[in-house]
Amino acid sequence: MKKLLLILALGASLMAEVLTLSGSVISDNEKMITSRFMGFVTKVNISEGEKVKRGDILYTIDSREIDSAKRQAELSLQMYENQYNNVKINLERHRRLLAKDMVSKYEVENLELAEKNLRDMINIAKARLHEVENQYKYLVIKAPNDGVIVRKSIKVGEMAMPGMPAIILSDLSDLKILAEISESNLGAISYGKKVKVTIPSIGLKTIGKINAIIPSSNPMTHTFKIKISFNKNHNNKIFPGMYATVDIKAD
Repeated sequence: MKKLLLILALGASLMAEVLTLSGSVISDNEKMITSRFMGFVTKVNISEGEKVKRGDILYTIDSREIDSAKRQAELSLQMYENQYNNVKINLERHRRLLAKDMVSKYEVENLELAEKNLRDMINIAKARLHEVENQYKYLVIKAPNDGVIVRKSIKVGEMAMPGMPAIILSDLSDLKILAEISESNLGAISYGKKVKVTIPSIGLKTIGKINAIIPSSNPMTHTFKIKISFNKNHNNKIFPGMYATVDIKAD
């Protein structure tokens, strides 16, 4: 009986040396995609759960706001160019008259100054027009990296608003396990410590490494979040949200 109790005690001691945490798979590179300009959505090329490649067009918005700004920039440029041409013709005429002493040098200098000012205004107007034309590329929203669409909050005909998340893109090449550990067990973990990771739904058992201990506890549960990188063993069926367990051996 004593031997049996000793074996049970040893078994309990060994079990106590392993701390098991529940966690979930997350993407450590999740991006919220939004538009830079306001406009109606004209086309949506993706759906939730769809995989995309970097550079794929996610959605487009109309160009009415930029079209209006472009027209204004073109009108301003045309106005300054017309004024410049008139001043230039007048300046050349006054220079000929000055050579014949028929106008004052002061009049010629005023026209030269007007020509210079208008030339500067033309350069500014051209730069403004180029800036507006450059904005058209922001009407086509593309994927910044490979990933999977985990949320889509826009539809054709809706208004896209700057700063409002339209799409959430998760990078499947940068997956980690997010778990919580109680403050009383913080002594069992350290940066770089190797742990055992299990994802039961796909039968994956692999080795992971603690690469982040977030120094901000939950005041309700008194737990801290930790992130674990892990060897995926070339498994392409791992997705954000999957349940995982983390076994941590006591030092």
